[in-house]
Amino acid sequence: MKNIVLSVLTLCVGTCLWMSCSSTKQTSEEEVFYKGADISWVTEMESKGHKFYNAKGEERECTALMKEYGMNAVRLRVWVNPAKHNNWCNKEDMLVKALRAKELGMEVMVNFHYSDWWADPAKQNIPEAWSGHTYEEMKQDVANHTREVLQYLKDNGITPKWVQVGNETSNGFLWSVKRNERGWEIKDEEGRTTITESMGHAQNNPEQYAGLFAAGYDAVKEIFPEAIAMVHLDNGFDENLYNWNLDILKNNGAKFDMIGMSLYPYWAMDAGHRDDAETTITDCIANIKKVSEKYGCDVMIVETGMEALKPEEGYAQLSRIIRECKENTNGRCKGVFYWEPECKPTQYKLGAFTEDGRPTKIMDAFLE
Repeated sequence: MKNIVLSVLTLCVGTCLWMSCSSTKQTSEEEVFYKGADISWVTEMESKGHKFYNAKGEERECTALMKEYGMNAVRLRVWVNPAKHNNWCNKEDMLVKALRAKELGMEVMVNFHYSDWWADPAKQNIPEAWSGHTYEEMKQDVANHTREVLQYLKDNGITPKWVQVGNETSNGFLWSVKRNERGWEIKDEEGRTTITESMGHAQNNPEQYAGLFAAGYDAVKEIFPEAIAMVHLDNGFDENLYNWNLDILKNNGAKFDMIGMSLYPYWAMDAGHRDDAETTITDCIANIKKVSEKYGCDVMIVETGMEALKPEEGYAQLSRIIRECKENTNGRCKGVFYWEPECKPTQYKLGAFTEDGRPTKIMDAFLE
């Protein structure tokens, strides 16, 4: 009987027939609520001599410290060819971190950026080697890169539980903007960027966005048929964004097994999208319920973060997010991941550690 149940579950995850992934809970594995962190910066930080300590002041390797805080998973980004950025987050660097997680019995989420450096809603720069390619060529680029990275992990004993086909693809992916010499986007006086290549832009080229996503999804399934292939958008509180973007994928034949969300109350307020953190969280929980029902797929918060210099406030917000995702989403939210908690506040303000590598109160939320 157990084998039959697992076969049915695998079929659902593998095909994600719309509304068919909402099967009832059937195995103890489905009951696991994942608490994790994206710690992709860790090897670069180590190379500069940075060290990490637990609350008692005892030195720890970062991944092991995450596990001490109750985490059972890590999220790791991978760039196509970051040679201009010292090769951090290439597939070899990602493997180093994935092997640490495996040794500790933690699950791994692979986050494909499909760019040589950062990809997010403001920019999804096409890898230099793919620039100028036709749509058909770029679909092959996506498939080849996805297969290459995942096969490399497989050959080295890593089986990811989740694979993101793109990072925060709210505006699609594989579209480039005008950049400065350091690689950052150049904005005009009104904060707008200039698109230089628009291959997979969701608004300008919706069918191509879906086709490129489908190429990545299919490649994931070729190497790891049981991996959960995920679409990841930002602003988890924004119901309209999710309906618009995910309908593009659905209506153009692309599949996904799970929906990943970013939820940052700080950035939501900073951008004027919401007036306060509590409303931001409330709206995100409501959106989780709605999109999981509409698209028949589970959801995860794959990125969140609070101000490291306001640890009590951040602790309260993160505690609420974890609690409500676990208890108030009809069982459809399967986990919460913090984005780069180990970073220094001067490196990124929404981490969860001090400048000298010690956890703040924020991290205690993962112990509850």
